[in-house]
Amino acid sequence: MSKVLARHEVPAELKWRLEDIYASDELFEQDLAKAKDSLAGVGELRGTITSKERLLHALRRRDELAMLIDRIFAYAYMRRDEDNSNSKYQAYADQALSLMVMANSASAFLEPEILSLDSAVVWEWVEAEPELEAYRHFLHNILRRKAHTLSAEQEELLAGAGELGSAPGVIFGMFNDADLKFPEITNEEGEKVELTHGRYIQFLESRDRRVREEAFTALYTTYEKWKNTLGAMYTSELKQARFFAKTRRYNSALEAALDSDNVQPEVYHNLIQAIEGNLELLHKYVALRKELLGVDELHMYDLYVPMVHDEQQTIPREAAAAMVQEGLEALGPTYLNDLKQAFTDGWIDWLENRGKTSGAYSWGTYGVHPYVLMNYQDNLDNMFTLAHELGHAMHSYYSDKNQPFVNAQYSIFVAEVASTVNEALVMRHLLSKTESPKQRMYLLNHFLEQFRGTVFRQTMFAEFELIVHDKVNKGESLTADQLSEIYYGLNKKYYGKDIVVDPLIALEWARIPHFYRPFYVYQYATGFSAAIALAEQILTEGEPARQRYLAFLGSGGSDYPIELLKNAGVDMTSPQPITSAMQVFGELLAELEELSKEHLNS
Repeated sequence: MSKVLARHEVPAELKWRLEDIYASDELFEQDLAKAKDSLAGVGELRGTITSKERLLHALRRRDELAMLIDRIFAYAYMRRDEDNSNSKYQAYADQALSLMVMANSASAFLEPEILSLDSAVVWEWVEAEPELEAYRHFLHNILRRKAHTLSAEQEELLAGAGELGSAPGVIFGMFNDADLKFPEITNEEGEKVELTHGRYIQFLESRDRRVREEAFTALYTTYEKWKNTLGAMYTSELKQARFFAKTRRYNSALEAALDSDNVQPEVYHNLIQAIEGNLELLHKYVALRKELLGVDELHMYDLYVPMVHDEQQTIPREAAAAMVQEGLEALGPTYLNDLKQAFTDGWIDWLENRGKTSGAYSWGTYGVHPYVLMNYQDNLDNMFTLAHELGHAMHSYYSDKNQPFVNAQYSIFVAEVASTVNEALVMRHLLSKTESPKQRMYLLNHFLEQFRGTVFRQTMFAEFELIVHDKVNKGESLTADQLSEIYYGLNKKYYGKDIVVDPLIALEWARIPHFYRPFYVYQYATGFSAAIALAEQILTEGEPARQRYLAFLGSGGSDYPIELLKNAGVDMTSPQPITSAMQVFGELLAELEELSKEHLNS
């Protein structure tokens, strides 16, 4: 479809059905007013938690308000995402955000007040009041961190310092997203176009090597001009992380960051050690990329262009829906029947329209089916995006269906597991039925690139964070040049001898927003590895693995993520899932190497 439609021109059957949240905007506005009125009532609970009945009452009031605001927030933002130029829904989104901030402030007393109670008394209340059982994990997660909670006066000081602590990330965001400008480059058609963050990867995927090199050079020479400022920003981030960790009596910023999910540092270290032990596989992949691209020297700007020319298979949305459902048959009839609702009951917003938020996501609110935003294009990548987002949607669907509100939200640590399991199962199914060598090569290239970008690259990021935080923890100083030296060395180690590690890649640390959320990126690699292991179990073990996995989808946030994954069949306290994922990578790579020999010799 060449014309980009206006929102009102999109057929109703291709839109999501937000009316399932609020049948009309008037009902939304009524709930908005109701939520504002409820805020004062929450504040009145301060200082009242003196018995099991009072505790249950306070927690229920918290959930009632949180559910209401969650519904308001989801509706407002998804309506705005339909068309960002719609001023009515811009205003709804602003009001919803303000409401959420006010609610967080009004209920901020609750956790400190629970922490002020004697833990033994709280557990006596839980045992004596059956309706508090649903809150057992919620309460455990608060009380286990008691040793890292300070006095009320100190906590108030830390809360005030929190805004200052977020300053490095806020400043980086403003600089990187608003103020930083890149030069123009010449595109494939010989036209001068401005380089932007959004266009950068698109240029790195260009078949024209000149375009790739020009984009790479333009991007990093721009960051190089600002390296000392960026170095000061990032070292300030490292120092604030050290301050808050030590103030809360943690041994390191790593320990502090992982404790929110009750994850031990050994999980982080296991990931790095397991990947470092398998870097020869990445080196082989790089060597094969060099061979298939037919270049004398492979450079860092050659890592994103597909190694195999796609035969440009056209996949309309109806075909994509069929391919996803067929590829997920391994998850059994119950999952498939529930999944069908996505295509018939208004879960998916399919088409691009003017003003619509770009990309894809899954979202929703408790008590209503999940939603998927797409900007569907008729190709293989978009089919996999659909499978990915439906994985998120089904995770939310089963969590909401099986858990009370307090336990329905799952952790970031497991958030990418269901989406990646879906992609892996669909990929395995396509490979099982694809006979065309060229199409198999393209599929293998796609799958291996997911491993490279999600496991190897994110683990390299994780190792960089570990090194630089450790230096600051020891009181060592770090300059921009030292940060670049560390980062450059990691690139050489990870990518091996068959690639020219261009000096400018040393500046990549300066453009990674996630570094301003300490020790976050490792979860992409652990989640992907766990998903690959689960997908392989489902395909090889059958029903027992499938039942474990479906139970995991329904478990939401009812336990800590490590325990939930153990119950599903993956122990992330062990390096085994990582090494298992590396074995899969090695097998796929070996097949692509064999097919490439036949291709190059034909």
